[in-house]
Amino acid sequence: MFPGASEYGVDVAVDDRAVEDLLQTSPSDVEAPPSLTFSRNVFVPLTTACRYTCTYCTYFDPPGQASLLSLEEVREICRRGADAGCTEALFTFGDDPDERYTEIHDQLAAWGHDSIHTYLREACEVALEEGLLPHANPGDQTREQLATVADVNASMGVMFETTAEVGAHAGPRRKVPGQRLRTLENAGKLDVAFTTGILVGIGEDWRDRAESLLAIRELHERYDHIQEVIIQPVVENERWSDGSPDLATMRQVTAMARAALPEEVSVQVPPNLAPAADLIDCGVDDLGGVSPVTDDHINPDYKWPALRELEEIAASADLPLGERLPVYERFLPPDLRTGAFEGRVADGADGDEREWISPTIRDALEAADSAGERYRAVLRDEATAASR
Repeated sequence: MFPGASEYGVDVAVDDRAVEDLLQTSPSDVEAPPSLTFSRNVFVPLTTACRYTCTYCTYFDPPGQASLLSLEEVREICRRGADAGCTEALFTFGDDPDERYTEIHDQLAAWGHDSIHTYLREACEVALEEGLLPHANPGDQTREQLATVADVNASMGVMFETTAEVGAHAGPRRKVPGQRLRTLENAGKLDVAFTTGILVGIGEDWRDRAESLLAIRELHERYDHIQEVIIQPVVENERWSDGSPDLATMRQVTAMARAALPEEVSVQVPPNLAPAADLIDCGVDDLGGVSPVTDDHINPDYKWPALRELEEIAASADLPLGERLPVYERFLPPDLRTGAFEGRVADGADGDEREWISPTIRDALEAADSAGERYRAVLRDEATAASR
């Protein structure tokens, strides 16, 4: 049982033998993927307020300095993204602002909201109006909070980070693994296609990395809802000067992820933070969301690569590169999947047992407008790349 798991009602444990087996994994034990994918997105930094003060994070601002985008600002960012051919609006957050952020809460109240989640819902509706599919990352979430916004998101996510209690999470409001596991479990219970990942180099050891990957796998085996797992190295910035993991570390932990996770779960590395070209043979099959319009607001010192650079990464591995939507095709109902799809369909997606995409998102994907055409063109492009 992991720290905080029982407190938050999450029953997740991993087998010691499975941990030991995973620790023996090396890059030579996994295979390179048949193709690579990426998502074209815009970052929408809805608020920089955060209840946590992680020592590696430059995203959060303290009370009195934190920002909150207006709906007009959200609309302008999304409009620019749609004009640039994007399909995804990535809503970034700090975790739910606590009581110290009086200005943020006062502003939300002035706009008619009693929580950041009801405001996020309205912001997601704006993104849909402007022709982008929302993918929100609001941090730790109760089941009620997640349900407030799930139906206006194509997919959602939160970085699990680690099962370990690390000094980088120190402070009066420290992240607890049990909370993050609860969020992953809530997503599974609510049939939300979900992205998560681990941070490498924040003070965890190799056993912690193995346990983190296996904990994600256990929840996925229970709910079949994880669409991708990000292997993200911590990087030097104005708040973090304790170094980044070396290439050998990244290669091994990436191979461990590929070995731990079932085939239908993508392994992703962010190409602006990790040496992606040197990790493809370790099982990486996705390069994440890349924006032609906005900065990486989580890591502003590390610019996104241009599409040409992604093509060079794929070419270096002799692999086709295809664009994808923020929700993976296996979660779509049969009439929206392409004829070329050969992957494993998400549990219940072929019938009425589980509703992986809401009527709102389905309407957006089927719409006879420029946004709907753009979404369907991306599905065709991904199918073409996968079949090469």
